[in-house]
Amino acid sequence: MDNKKYRRGILILLAIFMGAGIWWNAPTKIIDIEPSEISKITVFDGNTGNSITITGESYIGHIIDNLNNVSLKKYKVSVGYVGYSFRTTIYDDDNKVLEEFYINSDEIIRKDPFFYRDNQGRIDYDYIQDLFLEDTK
Repeated sequence: MDNKKYRRGILILLAIFMGAGIWWNAPTKIIDIEPSEISKITVFDGNTGNSITITGESYIGHIIDNLNNVSLKKYKVSVGYVGYSFRTTIYDDDNKVLEEFYINSDEIIRKDPFFYRDNQGRIDYDYIQDLFLEDTK
């Protein structure tokens, strides 16, 4: 009898660990939004303290299409971390926040409680950085 309980307990623990491993390694999308649903994107640069508001359809389309097409995996827990490159806030037509997350590089996005990584560096970090340069001219 104790042997059956022991085996059952081991099987339950194995199932939990396997499920957690699959969940942790499963690819995910940071957003799934149509560009037409967005009125503006605000980006705050945590390195300089500057902020921009993006309202142009082509700019919004480029950023959202890029983020919609990036497949990310959980990288590590973000609790307790501070500092970031770009705090990105996406607003709908009613000026309600749809999403808020932090773009740290062309590979790393923080959306609490996790950091997410795209090992292929497909997050268009340079495009957003260039928007700040255009805004300061």
